[in-house]
Amino acid sequence: MSTDSERPNGDRPSARALAGARQPRTFEPPADADGRVRISTIYGCRTFGLRKMREKLPLADYEKLQRILEDGATLDQELAAAIAHAAKEWAIENGATHFTHWFQPLTGLTAEKHDAFLTLAADGTPIERFDLSQLIQSEPDASSFPSGGMRATFEARGYTAWDISSPMFLMESPTGTTLCIPSAYLSYTGHALDEKTGLLRSMATLGREVRALYATLGREGYGRVTATVGPEQEYFLIDRAFGPLRPDLLMAGRSVLGAPPPKGQQLDDHYFGSISPRVAAFMNEFEYELYELGVPVKTRHNEVAPGQYEMAPIFEEAQVAADHNQLAMEVMRQVARRHEFDVFFHEKPFAGINGNGKHINWSLAARRPDGSWENVFEPGDTPSKNIRFLLMTAATQRAILRHAGALRASISGAGNDHRLGANEAPPAIISVFLGRTLKGIFDRLASGAHQVGDAEGELISLGVAHLPDVKRDNTDRNRTSPFAFTGNKWEFRACGGSQAISFPVTVLNAAVAEAVRDMHASIREMTDAGSSVDDAVVSVLQQMSVETGPVRFEGNNYSDDWVAEAESRGLPHLRKTPDALAHLLAPQNHRFLIDTGVFSEDEVAARVHVRAERYVMDVGIEYNSLLRMLDTVVVPAVSRYHGELARSIAAAVSAGLDAPQLRRAEAVGTALGALLDQRDAMVAVFEAIADVDDGMETARRVAYELVPAMEAARVVADSLEVLSDDAGWPLPTYSEMLFVR
Repeated sequence: MSTDSERPNGDRPSARALAGARQPRTFEPPADADGRVRISTIYGCRTFGLRKMREKLPLADYEKLQRILEDGATLDQELAAAIAHAAKEWAIENGATHFTHWFQPLTGLTAEKHDAFLTLAADGTPIERFDLSQLIQSEPDASSFPSGGMRATFEARGYTAWDISSPMFLMESPTGTTLCIPSAYLSYTGHALDEKTGLLRSMATLGREVRALYATLGREGYGRVTATVGPEQEYFLIDRAFGPLRPDLLMAGRSVLGAPPPKGQQLDDHYFGSISPRVAAFMNEFEYELYELGVPVKTRHNEVAPGQYEMAPIFEEAQVAADHNQLAMEVMRQVARRHEFDVFFHEKPFAGINGNGKHINWSLAARRPDGSWENVFEPGDTPSKNIRFLLMTAATQRAILRHAGALRASISGAGNDHRLGANEAPPAIISVFLGRTLKGIFDRLASGAHQVGDAEGELISLGVAHLPDVKRDNTDRNRTSPFAFTGNKWEFRACGGSQAISFPVTVLNAAVAEAVRDMHASIREMTDAGSSVDDAVVSVLQQMSVETGPVRFEGNNYSDDWVAEAESRGLPHLRKTPDALAHLLAPQNHRFLIDTGVFSEDEVAARVHVRAERYVMDVGIEYNSLLRMLDTVVVPAVSRYHGELARSIAAAVSAGLDAPQLRRAEAVGTALGALLDQRDAMVAVFEAIADVDDGMETARRVAYELVPAMEAARVVADSLEVLSDDAGWPLPTYSEMLFVR
């Protein structure tokens, strides 16, 4: 760790020098008894999951727990008490002094209230206690968490409820260890005040609908069906020496000023490039912490933009993956500080280069009668003959077609508005990419064909004798598509890097559940009328292939032509967050969330209003950061430089010499005047919006009036960074923050 004496002296040259002199932090990964580093020996050691429960619980209790998790039955008090005792003993053995119900309120972050295991007996004797009631339920104050109007400020009671399907874990810090209990969060009236509850409801609904369809198809004896997710996480690393000099990054997580560097990402030299030793040391340490917490980190690499990186885990059940993604971001923040980095997940921390996405890889897993798991979206060698696969793929397309606007709303936010459609991420139009083979199958079905044969698997010849031929996948990759089939899963690429994945996965699950339900109802209606199951399935597939044609698109989603074509197909183009939220608020656009039992009407409205309010607050923080930086940093620095130029010119003229700085002084003076005009215009817009008393209207005006005014002021300010004397420019530049390691 750096000492105070190693911190910059509050100026840019000192920060640059300190950042450039950093050395990789030494990290000693844990080794086994033979001195070898094995991930398998440490994986999950800080997690009270099934493996640890098998050690700590009586066999009968453990087997009962497995049945409950498989069948979705209610946990009885006797078993819960046994788990509470075992968890307490294990946590205390590992140094824990406190426990907390760890939950995801509607802030998009996590929250926790710590309680000590300590209690006092009647005679004052201190003892460690953690019983059934403490495990199952806690009561944090609900008044200060956003509720979207479901709760009044004075109605403070809220409950956290243990989510048995997500394992407890230990969070360690220099000051102690805490047992964290993943939980849902409910109001006194039973409304979901969190992101987890809706996700769990959507998973139950989707699993139930798929199992019912399977039974009709003759696939009897299948157990639980669950959504699985593997979220890719992109992020930037910036040396901590620059942070105190960049109030925009500190306050908003995004630079609201900054001229582009001479070199950005145009050479594509950072993508998949060698990882610098200092960054690799950070990656090694946070990965080992995540391994201990049972988070299955699999992949790491340099991303496209300078200073940008990515990590990706192995697929897990959706609710566990959601918890683990939140946990991973927190661990990365903590470990980054040890390595003197700040980590940024914001969707657009730096203008002019790629921002951070969080691609949600999504699939479904079904428990076969023999106990093994089946990937519902595994096409097999002949996808056209795999009825289960074709039906589920058709249902997913129908879900996207019907609820593209709701999915757009699920990933809305101020940060993502900067990213979506910026030729680096999917556009705000949600469409489906299937790839050549699958699109051909569905196109033939749409044309009325009953037989849709598969092309034989193709080989790609590499043209070099000692390299093997490569089997061609059924699908290519379309990196511009917001929702793409990628071999045996779907990739929802529009989620932002800072966003929690629970809500978008909830909306996706509910949309697919509705589509499966309606498809199944059509099949049953035909079989009840005398058709065979096979004939009914073919008929429904043909109908759905025609219906979903407008949502299938294999081309360049970045092109202007696609925007016009998509609108002609009837696909919604919700450019800004307020547009998307207004769409979701309309009853006809969120009815599926209510009909599937995922949310009540009040819970849907609450989520819209919370996100609208958050949008306004996020942009407001950016506005205030920009205004303060203009008034206290940029304008004073430029004014000083302009004065120096004026004095230099005056001295040259009085001495009868040429004044070569005259042209520059005129340019700086003109730009400074323009900046002051844009600054005043921006303030006027902000003050006019402040008088609006409607939350959705405020959000709309922020998007279409304030954000453009801020961008106009930024353009002029960034031009002054280039015109000004570099030695007198006080803000760390993009070149320094993105390239100095």
